[in-house]
Amino acid sequence: MTLAHRPLTVEQAGERAVLAEVLARIPNGDVLLGPGDDSAVLAAPDGRYVVSTDTMIDGPDFRLAWSAPEQLGRKAVASNLADVVAMGARPTGLVVALALPRDTTVDFVARLAEGFAQGLRELWPGCGIVGGDLATSSTLTIAVTAFGSLDGRDAVTRAGAQPGDTLAVAGELGRAAGGLRLLFQDAVDASGAADAAALAELLAQGAEVAELISAQLAPVPPLGAGVAAGEAGANSMMDLSDGLLLDAHRLARASKVSLEIDSDALASDIAALEPIFGADLALRLALGGGEDHSLLASFPAGAELPEPFRAIGRVTKRQDARVLVDGAAADPAGWDPFAA
Repeated sequence: MTLAHRPLTVEQAGERAVLAEVLARIPNGDVLLGPGDDSAVLAAPDGRYVVSTDTMIDGPDFRLAWSAPEQLGRKAVASNLADVVAMGARPTGLVVALALPRDTTVDFVARLAEGFAQGLRELWPGCGIVGGDLATSSTLTIAVTAFGSLDGRDAVTRAGAQPGDTLAVAGELGRAAGGLRLLFQDAVDASGAADAAALAELLAQGAEVAELISAQLAPVPPLGAGVAAGEAGANSMMDLSDGLLLDAHRLARASKVSLEIDSDALASDIAALEPIFGADLALRLALGGGEDHSLLASFPAGAELPEPFRAIGRVTKRQDARVLVDGAAADPAGWDPFAA
């Protein structure tokens, strides 16, 4: 390939041209003032808003050999919107900061922006990207800050679970972790590095495998369930980004209660994983796998659970164990970015 036909890089294009490529693709959403000024202006009807931030870094959080740019943009949107709705809030806007290696192609950035746009259109129409920043770095980094409106309701926090509450989950459990396990097991080269050709072979194994890979690379969390839970009077709620057991321990600690989980209530999650991983590993993935971005919540006893929440256990007074599965104490298994 001659120099004249090589893809244009961000270093060659410059910040203004790269930014124009991004702004041409992303939706601004329903905001008072969108991109173009020093700050955006978002409405906060009752004077309160929620805010959350998350960072995705090439290496610990994703592999470029496995993720298309569109998938990266979509996943960044999904994970951040999940944190907003986990408070019972309605997403109103995102700001995105990209740190790009100088040899990143402009086409890659454009496709990343398309992923942002696709995620917003599919997951929360009306919410847009209202600003951000471009910088250079040796490591591709995507940092997103998300905002949401409580619309007159109180925030649903981790600290509100009450003894007697029904413990419930919206969304699937363990599928993203199953996909990640397959990627590290079968989509690598001889040295253990992520390999795009090996990924293609893995995806060709069938729909069940492809669905698990998609759950990891482009999750579809049940975002509407968060607002529905707030409207239905949920006492507590959180995003299951790090695994059911680990996040359940966090909720139990914040609420000063214990949580009892029935493994029979996870039958559908286990059944989806069992053909590939076997029953024992399927259960461990459902209990300890993260990144599905499902929602864990507690509702007053006898309350009707809003769709698609399903009961998986109950809240009790503080016991020796913070979380129990089928009556036995359960360790806080899950994703810790600082662990080996």
